Amino acid sequence: MKVHIKQRINIKMKLSVVIPCRNEKTHISECIKSIFSSELPENIEMTVIVVDGMSTDGTREIINELNSIYSNLVLVDNIQQLTPFAFNIGINYKDFEYLQIVGARHIISIDYIIKSINILIYKKEIWCVGGKLINAYTNYESELISRAMSTKFGMGIGNFRTLEKSGITDTVTSPMYHSSVFEKIGLFDEELIRNQDDDFNFRIINAGGKIFFNSEISLKYYVRASLDKLWRQFFQYGYWKVFVNKKHKSLTTIRQLAPPLFVCYLILVFFFLFLSFEVYLITLIPLFVYFLISIYTAIKISEKYSQVFVLIKTFLILHLSYGLGFLSGFSHFILLNKKPSDKQKELSR
Repeated sequence: MKVHIKQRINIKMKLSVVIPCRNEKTHISECIKSIFSSELPENIEMTVIVVDGMSTDGTREIINELNSIYSNLVLVDNIQQLTPFAFNIGINYKDFEYLQIVGARHIISIDYIIKSINILIYKKEIWCVGGKLINAYTNYESELISRAMSTKFGMGIGNFRTLEKSGITDTVTSPMYHSSVFEKIGLFDEELIRNQDDDFNFRIINAGGKIFFNSEISLKYYVRASLDKLWRQFFQYGYWKVFVNKKHKSLTTIRQLAPPLFVCYLILVFFFLFLSFEVYLITLIPLFVYFLISIYTAIKISEKYSQVFVLIKTFLILHLSYGLGFLSGFSHFILLNKKPSDKQKELSR
Protein backbone atom coordinates (compact mmCIF):
# COMPACT_ATOMS: atom_id res chain seq x y z
CA MET A 1 0.00 0.00 0.00
CA LYS A 2 2.94 2.35 -0.54
CA VAL A 3 1.67 3.82 -3.82
CA HIS A 4 2.19 7.57 -4.13
CA ILE A 5 -1.28 8.90 -4.78
CA LYS A 6 -0.05 12.26 -6.10
CA GLN A 7 1.48 10.46 -9.06
CA ARG A 8 -1.52 8.25 -9.78
CA ILE A 9 -4.66 10.33 -9.34
CA ASN A 10 -5.50 12.92 -11.98
CA ILE A 11 -9.26 13.37 -11.68
CA LYS A 12 -10.90 16.05 -9.58
CA MET A 13 -12.53 14.81 -6.39
CA LYS A 14 -14.37 16.29 -3.44
CA LEU A 15 -13.46 15.39 0.11
CA SER A 16 -15.47 16.19 3.23
CA VAL A 17 -13.82 15.96 6.64
CA VAL A 18 -16.40 15.85 9.43
CA ILE A 19 -15.49 16.66 13.03
CA PRO A 20 -18.23 15.96 15.60
CA CYS A 21 -17.54 18.29 18.49
CA ARG A 22 -18.87 19.60 21.81
CA ASN A 23 -16.88 21.51 24.43
CA GLU A 24 -13.43 20.53 23.12
CA LYS A 25 -11.56 23.83 23.40
CA THR A 26 -8.44 22.05 24.65
CA HIS A 27 -7.98 19.92 21.53
CA ILE A 28 -10.03 21.38 18.66
CA SER A 29 -7.36 23.75 17.35
CA GLU A 30 -4.69 21.03 17.15
CA CYS A 31 -7.20 18.69 15.53
CA ILE A 32 -8.15 21.17 12.79
CA LYS A 33 -4.56 22.23 12.13
CA SER A 34 -3.48 18.60 11.70
CA ILE A 35 -6.14 18.15 9.01
CA PHE A 36 -5.04 21.25 7.10
CA SER A 37 -1.43 20.09 7.39
CA SER A 38 -2.31 16.97 5.40
CA GLU A 39 -0.32 16.30 2.23
CA LEU A 40 -2.94 16.43 -0.54
CA PRO A 41 -2.67 16.79 -4.31
CA GLU A 42 -4.21 19.90 -5.85
CA ASN A 43 -7.02 17.97 -7.50
CA ILE A 44 -8.59 17.13 -4.11
CA GLU A 45 -11.06 19.79 -3.01
CA MET A 46 -11.34 19.51 0.77
CA THR A 47 -14.01 20.98 3.04
CA VAL A 48 -13.61 20.61 6.81
CA ILE A 49 -16.98 20.63 8.57
CA VAL A 50 -17.00 21.04 12.35
CA VAL A 51 -20.45 19.94 13.53
CA ASP A 52 -20.65 21.51 16.97
CA GLY A 53 -23.13 20.55 19.67
CA MET A 54 -23.62 24.14 20.80
CA SER A 55 -20.39 24.29 22.82
CA THR A 56 -20.28 26.68 25.77
CA ASP A 57 -16.59 26.49 26.72
CA GLY A 58 -15.09 28.69 24.00
CA THR A 59 -14.75 25.98 21.33
CA ARG A 60 -16.89 27.87 18.83
CA GLU A 61 -14.82 31.04 19.23
CA ILE A 62 -11.64 29.06 18.45
CA ILE A 63 -13.24 27.60 15.32
CA ASN A 64 -14.36 31.02 14.15
CA GLU A 65 -10.83 32.37 14.62
CA LEU A 66 -9.40 29.50 12.57
CA ASN A 67 -11.97 30.22 9.85
CA SER A 68 -10.12 33.43 9.09
CA ILE A 69 -7.05 31.30 8.29
CA TYR A 70 -8.75 28.38 6.55
CA SER A 71 -11.47 29.50 4.13
CA ASN A 72 -12.72 25.93 3.57
CA LEU A 73 -13.42 25.43 7.29
CA VAL A 74 -17.10 25.68 8.24
CA LEU A 75 -18.94 25.57 11.55
CA VAL A 76 -22.35 23.87 11.56
CA ASP A 77 -24.75 23.67 14.51
CA ASN A 78 -25.86 20.37 16.00
CA ILE A 79 -28.78 21.38 18.20
CA GLN A 80 -29.36 17.75 19.26
CA GLN A 81 -25.83 17.81 20.74
CA LEU A 82 -25.32 14.08 20.14
CA THR A 83 -22.67 12.29 18.06
CA PRO A 84 -24.76 10.34 15.49
CA PHE A 85 -26.66 13.53 14.59
CA ALA A 86 -23.29 15.25 14.07
CA PHE A 87 -22.16 12.51 11.70
CA ASN A 88 -25.31 12.72 9.61
CA ILE A 89 -25.34 16.52 9.52
CA GLY A 90 -21.78 16.42 8.19
CA ILE A 91 -22.63 13.77 5.61
CA ASN A 92 -25.60 15.76 4.34
CA TYR A 93 -23.82 19.13 4.36
CA LYS A 94 -22.51 18.91 0.80
CA ASP A 95 -21.72 16.47 -2.00
CA PHE A 96 -18.49 14.48 -1.76
CA GLU A 97 -16.71 11.48 -3.21
CA TYR A 98 -14.87 10.68 0.03
CA LEU A 99 -15.76 11.37 3.62
CA GLN A 100 -13.27 11.37 6.49
CA ILE A 101 -14.51 11.42 10.10
CA VAL A 102 -12.08 12.82 12.67
CA GLY A 103 -12.86 13.00 16.38
CA ALA A 104 -12.19 16.33 18.05
CA ARG A 105 -9.58 14.59 20.24
CA HIS A 106 -7.87 13.00 17.22
CA ILE A 107 -4.72 14.44 15.64
CA ILE A 108 -4.14 12.75 12.28
CA SER A 109 -0.80 12.15 10.58
CA ILE A 110 -0.01 14.19 7.46
CA ASP A 111 -0.50 11.15 5.20
CA TYR A 112 -3.66 9.83 6.90
CA ILE A 113 -6.12 11.16 4.34
CA ILE A 114 -4.04 10.60 1.23
CA LYS A 115 -3.25 6.96 1.97
CA SER A 116 -6.84 6.23 2.96
CA ILE A 117 -8.13 7.58 -0.35
CA ASN A 118 -5.50 5.57 -2.18
CA ILE A 119 -6.69 2.32 -0.61
CA LEU A 120 -10.36 3.03 -1.34
CA ILE A 121 -9.61 3.84 -4.99
CA TYR A 122 -7.51 0.79 -5.80
CA LYS A 123 -9.08 -1.77 -3.45
CA LYS A 124 -12.78 -1.66 -4.33
CA GLU A 125 -13.67 -4.43 -1.88
CA ILE A 126 -12.62 -2.12 0.98
CA TRP A 127 -15.36 0.29 2.03
CA CYS A 128 -13.77 1.78 5.13
CA VAL A 129 -10.19 2.63 6.18
CA GLY A 130 -8.70 3.73 9.49
CA GLY A 131 -5.26 4.01 11.04
CA LYS A 132 -3.20 3.19 14.08
CA LEU A 133 -4.26 4.82 17.34
CA ILE A 134 -1.52 6.40 19.44
CA ASN A 135 -2.81 7.28 22.89
CA ALA A 136 -1.80 10.65 24.32
CA TYR A 137 -2.38 12.19 27.72
CA THR A 138 -2.65 15.52 29.50
CA ASN A 139 -1.85 14.56 33.11
CA TYR A 140 -0.35 11.75 35.19
CA GLU A 141 -3.61 9.83 35.56
CA SER A 142 -4.43 9.98 31.86
CA GLU A 143 -0.87 8.84 31.07
CA LEU A 144 -1.46 5.61 32.98
CA ILE A 145 -4.91 5.22 31.43
CA SER A 146 -3.24 5.60 28.03
CA ARG A 147 -0.76 2.84 28.80
CA ALA A 148 -3.47 0.47 30.03
CA MET A 149 -5.57 1.10 26.92
CA SER A 150 -2.63 0.27 24.66
CA THR A 151 -2.47 -3.34 25.91
CA LYS A 152 -4.32 -6.43 24.70
CA PHE A 153 -5.08 -7.35 28.32
CA GLY A 154 -6.75 -3.99 28.87
CA MET A 155 -8.69 -3.75 25.60
CA GLY A 156 -8.95 -7.29 24.28
CA ILE A 157 -7.35 -9.16 21.38
CA GLY A 158 -8.33 -7.69 18.02
CA ASN A 159 -9.44 -4.33 19.38
CA PHE A 160 -8.49 -1.52 16.98
CA ARG A 161 -6.68 0.28 19.81
CA THR A 162 -4.06 -2.47 20.02
CA LEU A 163 -3.66 -3.55 16.38
CA GLU A 164 -0.17 -3.24 14.91
CA LYS A 165 -0.24 -4.96 11.52
CA SER A 166 -2.32 -3.84 8.53
CA GLY A 167 -5.26 -6.04 7.64
CA ILE A 168 -9.01 -6.60 7.59
CA THR A 169 -10.76 -5.91 10.91
CA ASP A 170 -14.25 -5.28 12.30
CA THR A 171 -13.95 -1.59 13.16
CA VAL A 172 -11.49 1.31 13.05
CA THR A 173 -11.32 4.78 14.49
CA SER A 174 -11.44 8.03 12.47
CA PRO A 175 -12.72 6.14 9.41
CA MET A 176 -12.84 7.19 5.76
CA TYR A 177 -15.65 6.08 3.44
CA HIS A 178 -16.53 6.46 -0.23
CA SER A 179 -19.88 8.16 -0.86
CA SER A 180 -21.29 4.93 -2.31
CA VAL A 181 -21.21 3.34 1.15
CA PHE A 182 -23.94 5.69 2.41
CA GLU A 183 -25.99 5.04 -0.71
CA LYS A 184 -25.81 1.30 -0.06
CA ILE A 185 -26.41 1.08 3.71
CA GLY A 186 -27.77 4.49 4.73
CA LEU A 187 -26.64 6.91 7.44
CA PHE A 188 -25.65 6.48 11.09
CA ASP A 189 -28.35 5.27 13.48
CA GLU A 190 -29.38 8.33 15.51
CA GLU A 191 -30.80 6.16 18.30
CA LEU A 192 -27.28 5.04 19.15
CA ILE A 193 -25.71 7.69 21.36
CA ARG A 194 -22.67 5.44 21.74
CA ASN A 195 -21.38 2.62 19.50
CA GLN A 196 -22.95 4.11 16.36
CA ASP A 197 -19.68 3.34 14.55
CA ASP A 198 -19.86 -0.32 15.64
CA ASP A 199 -23.36 -0.52 14.20
CA PHE A 200 -22.39 1.22 10.96
CA ASN A 201 -19.33 -0.95 10.38
CA PHE A 202 -21.29 -4.11 11.18
CA ARG A 203 -23.74 -3.07 8.46
CA ILE A 204 -20.81 -2.61 6.06
CA ILE A 205 -19.61 -6.16 6.68
CA ASN A 206 -23.14 -7.58 6.33
CA ALA A 207 -23.49 -5.75 3.00
CA GLY A 208 -20.33 -7.39 1.66
CA GLY A 209 -17.81 -4.62 2.31
CA LYS A 210 -14.50 -4.86 4.16
CA ILE A 211 -12.93 -2.64 6.82
CA PHE A 212 -9.18 -2.10 6.57
CA PHE A 213 -6.76 -1.18 9.34
CA ASN A 214 -3.71 0.57 7.87
CA SER A 215 -0.73 0.56 10.23
CA GLU A 216 1.14 2.99 7.95
CA ILE A 217 -1.07 5.89 9.02
CA SER A 218 -1.72 7.05 12.55
CA LEU A 219 -3.62 9.43 14.75
CA LYS A 220 -2.98 10.71 18.23
CA TYR A 221 -5.90 10.36 20.63
CA TYR A 222 -6.24 12.25 23.90
CA VAL A 223 -7.66 9.75 26.38
CA ARG A 224 -10.00 10.64 29.24
CA ALA A 225 -8.18 12.60 31.94
CA SER A 226 -9.52 10.74 34.98
CA LEU A 227 -10.53 7.27 36.10
CA ASP A 228 -14.05 8.51 36.91
CA LYS A 229 -14.58 9.66 33.32
CA LEU A 230 -13.05 6.43 32.04
CA TRP A 231 -15.53 4.43 34.12
CA ARG A 232 -18.50 6.32 32.69
CA GLN A 233 -17.16 6.11 29.13
CA PHE A 234 -16.73 2.32 29.19
CA PHE A 235 -19.95 1.70 31.11
CA GLN A 236 -21.74 3.42 28.24
CA TYR A 237 -19.79 1.42 25.65
CA GLY A 238 -21.00 -1.80 27.29
CA TYR A 239 -24.57 -0.54 27.72
CA TRP A 240 -25.00 0.58 24.11
CA LYS A 241 -23.27 -2.51 22.73
CA VAL A 242 -26.30 -4.56 23.79
CA PHE A 243 -28.59 -2.16 21.91
CA VAL A 244 -26.51 -2.76 18.76
CA ASN A 245 -26.69 -6.53 19.31
CA LYS A 246 -30.45 -6.41 19.75
CA LYS A 247 -30.89 -4.31 16.62
CA HIS A 248 -28.98 -6.83 14.50
CA LYS A 249 -30.12 -9.90 16.46
CA SER A 250 -26.50 -10.95 16.57
CA LEU A 251 -23.26 -10.55 18.52
CA THR A 252 -21.22 -8.03 16.54
CA THR A 253 -17.97 -9.31 18.13
CA ILE A 254 -17.07 -12.21 20.44
CA ARG A 255 -14.60 -10.27 22.61
CA GLN A 256 -17.41 -8.09 23.95
CA LEU A 257 -18.53 -11.03 26.12
CA ALA A 258 -15.33 -11.22 28.19
CA PRO A 259 -16.07 -8.27 30.57
CA PRO A 260 -19.71 -9.24 31.37
CA LEU A 261 -18.69 -12.87 31.89
CA PHE A 262 -15.96 -11.66 34.24
CA VAL A 263 -18.51 -9.68 36.26
CA CYS A 264 -20.87 -12.69 36.37
CA TYR A 265 -17.99 -14.84 37.57
CA LEU A 266 -17.23 -12.41 40.41
CA ILE A 267 -20.87 -12.55 41.51
CA LEU A 268 -20.88 -16.35 41.46
CA VAL A 269 -17.63 -16.51 43.43
CA PHE A 270 -19.30 -14.57 46.24
CA PHE A 271 -22.17 -17.08 46.47
CA PHE A 272 -19.81 -20.07 46.43
CA LEU A 273 -18.49 -18.82 49.77
CA PHE A 274 -21.74 -19.97 51.37
CA LEU A 275 -21.57 -23.50 49.92
CA SER A 276 -18.17 -24.99 50.66
CA PHE A 277 -14.88 -23.39 51.59
CA GLU A 278 -12.96 -25.97 49.53
CA VAL A 279 -15.08 -25.30 46.45
CA TYR A 280 -14.75 -21.57 47.11
CA LEU A 281 -10.95 -21.82 47.01
CA ILE A 282 -11.11 -23.66 43.69
CA THR A 283 -13.39 -20.99 42.20
CA LEU A 284 -10.81 -18.35 43.17
CA ILE A 285 -8.23 -19.81 40.76
CA PRO A 286 -9.44 -17.83 37.69
CA LEU A 287 -9.40 -14.63 39.77
CA PHE A 288 -5.87 -15.44 40.92
CA VAL A 289 -4.82 -15.93 37.28
CA TYR A 290 -6.52 -12.66 36.31
CA PHE A 291 -4.53 -10.70 38.89
CA LEU A 292 -1.29 -12.45 37.94
CA ILE A 293 -1.76 -11.33 34.33
CA SER A 294 -2.82 -7.87 35.51
CA ILE A 295 0.26 -7.49 37.72
CA TYR A 296 2.59 -8.82 35.02
CA THR A 297 1.15 -6.46 32.39
CA ALA A 298 1.24 -3.48 34.77
CA ILE A 299 4.88 -4.10 35.66
CA LYS A 300 5.75 -4.52 31.99
CA ILE A 301 4.30 -1.13 30.94
CA SER A 302 5.15 0.88 34.08
CA GLU A 303 8.20 3.07 34.53
CA LYS A 304 8.26 2.75 38.30
CA TYR A 305 6.63 0.45 40.82
CA SER A 306 4.41 3.21 42.23
CA GLN A 307 2.47 3.10 38.94
CA VAL A 308 1.68 -0.61 39.14
CA PHE A 309 -1.24 -0.28 41.57
CA VAL A 310 -2.88 2.48 39.50
CA LEU A 311 -2.49 0.41 36.32
CA ILE A 312 -4.09 -2.63 37.98
CA LYS A 313 -6.93 -0.38 39.13
CA THR A 314 -7.29 0.95 35.57
CA PHE A 315 -7.53 -2.57 34.15
CA LEU A 316 -10.28 -3.34 36.68
CA ILE A 317 -12.15 -0.17 35.71
CA LEU A 318 -11.95 -0.99 32.00
CA HIS A 319 -13.27 -4.52 32.54
CA LEU A 320 -15.80 -3.96 35.33
CA SER A 321 -17.33 -0.78 33.90
CA TYR A 322 -17.82 -2.32 30.45
CA GLY A 323 -19.08 -5.56 31.96
CA LEU A 324 -21.55 -3.85 34.29
CA GLY A 325 -22.68 -1.57 31.46
CA PHE A 326 -23.25 -4.61 29.23
CA LEU A 327 -25.27 -6.40 31.94
CA SER A 328 -27.25 -3.23 32.58
CA GLY A 329 -27.98 -2.99 28.86
CA PHE A 330 -28.92 -6.68 28.72
CA SER A 331 -31.40 -6.18 31.56
CA HIS A 332 -32.74 -2.96 30.03
CA PHE A 333 -33.01 -3.96 26.37
CA ILE A 334 -33.39 -7.75 26.40
CA LEU A 335 -35.10 -8.73 29.67
CA LEU A 336 -37.30 -5.64 30.16
CA ASN A 337 -37.53 -4.62 26.48
CA LYS A 338 -37.18 -0.94 27.36
CA LYS A 339 -36.01 2.08 25.40
CA PRO A 340 -32.52 3.50 26.11
CA SER A 341 -32.14 5.26 29.45
CA ASP A 342 -31.97 9.06 29.32
CA LYS A 343 -29.11 8.93 31.81
CA GLN A 344 -27.00 6.89 29.39
CA LYS A 345 -27.61 9.45 26.64
CA GLU A 346 -25.45 11.92 28.55
CA LEU A 347 -21.93 11.57 27.16
CA SER A 348 -18.91 11.45 29.43
CA ARG A 349 -16.35 14.27 29.14
